[in-house]
Amino acid sequence: MLRKLVVALFIGVCFILQCSVFGAFTFVGIVPNLMIILTSSFGFMRGEKEGFVIGFFCGLLSDIFFGDFLGFYALVLMYIGFINGKFSRIFYPEDIKLPLALIITSDLSYGILCYILMFLLRGRFHFLYYFKSVILPEALYTILVTIFLYPIILLVNGMLEKRERRSEQKFV
Repeated sequence: MLRKLVVALFIGVCFILQCSVFGAFTFVGIVPNLMIILTSSFGFMRGEKEGFVIGFFCGLLSDIFFGDFLGFYALVLMYIGFINGKFSRIFYPEDIKLPLALIITSDLSYGILCYILMFLLRGRFHFLYYFKSVILPEALYTILVTIFLYPIILLVNGMLEKRERRSEQKFV
């Protein structure tokens, strides 16, 4: 129960930060995607199911406030969380290279998928312009924020896992 509450709090705080604080610190009109950081991080820390669920709720929140129709971002982030969960078997908390690589790959995939489904299918064929002016700056800004946000997520996840192990030992 505590884990669900903490994750919901993380989602809410990151969404508010993405919309308000980072909205004021835009980099060429680009805001880092904290929902990708959360979804990817919890996906490879906790596994496919948790990445799937967290991706759904992060995407649903984005759909409600920013989406043209309900379910698009939820579907994309669900898949990102699920795919990142596949890497939970090779996740080591000490290694930051894997999380950074997965988060940048997730953000680039997210941007390309959004371009394909929202622009390319409408006949807008300016991929290189969109890639240079939106996808790449967002990925770089997201990675910069990840360097500071990921250790906090890792610390909280470690504390929650330690607490869960202690409570499991009480019942055995």
